[in-house]
Amino acid sequence: MNNILVTKEVTKRFGEYTALDKISLEIPKNSIYGLLGPNGAGKTTLIRIINQITYPDKGEVWFDGKPLKAEHVAQIGYLPEERGLYKSMKVGEQALYLAQLKGLSKAEAKKRLKFWFERLEIGDWWNKKIQELSKGMAQKIQFIVTVLHEPKLLIFDEPFSGFDPINANIIKDEILKLKENGTSIIFSTHRMESVEELCEYIALIHRSEKILDGKLSDIKKAYKNNIFKVGLQTEHADMLLKELTDKFTINTSQFDALENQLDLTLQLPTNDSRELLTYLASKANINHFVETIPSTSEIFIQTVQSKGKGLDE
Repeated sequence: MNNILVTKEVTKRFGEYTALDKISLEIPKNSIYGLLGPNGAGKTTLIRIINQITYPDKGEVWFDGKPLKAEHVAQIGYLPEERGLYKSMKVGEQALYLAQLKGLSKAEAKKRLKFWFERLEIGDWWNKKIQELSKGMAQKIQFIVTVLHEPKLLIFDEPFSGFDPINANIIKDEILKLKENGTSIIFSTHRMESVEELCEYIALIHRSEKILDGKLSDIKKAYKNNIFKVGLQTEHADMLLKELTDKFTINTSQFDALENQLDLTLQLPTNDSRELLTYLASKANINHFVETIPSTSEIFIQTVQSKGKGLDE
């Protein structure tokens, strides 16, 4: 697979504390890769190693097919969870300064900033001081500065923190557009609500260890529990429910007498749902038949528990 970033058994200790324990990841080019786990799992330490803010005690990091070196920092954009804007500087002045630190000329920086300020409808912020902005407004500026030099790899650490739902969706759409235009993205979070719609690949880190990684769709298939939600219209609910209980595991059932509607959550003994669907169709009118797929959060909890680890962070 063509990867933008590879880590090989990366280990980092701080005194007696192990922050990362033999972390090996492969992050494909032009993908959104979710680096997931609770606070304190080791995600931020790994990100700092990728940005060469700190260095691993053991292991290797490869960037775009080559060992990670100092010059690669110019090809990486990093939006940290803790923002670092100078509060007393004006927005435009600071954005220009930070853009030039990324290697852009003043003229090119102005051109790109004009594009992004218009795109995010914040053109009238140019002469405001950072301290006049709300947290969400300041994060828009930080987002622009992070993507402005068009790096090969973008790392977003809790990018939606502080945003209201409308602006969170705006930034989410921009992240998806960056990916469509060829950028590779690491999306680090301990909140898993946005993972389902953003990430193609994930790695779950807990207590400094990688406990699961791979393509999200493949992981979900592997964790399917053969549970189905079914809605049936029938005048013989009691009889049907008894027959179903003899054949399948019924997790929940509820009958609406007014609508003659029987709602079931049941579990199959095998992966073949066609037998169940055929059987139900012969007994009643089917209103809905949906397989329940575990959420990323449920998969994470299940994986942690199966490895005998607690969730006490």
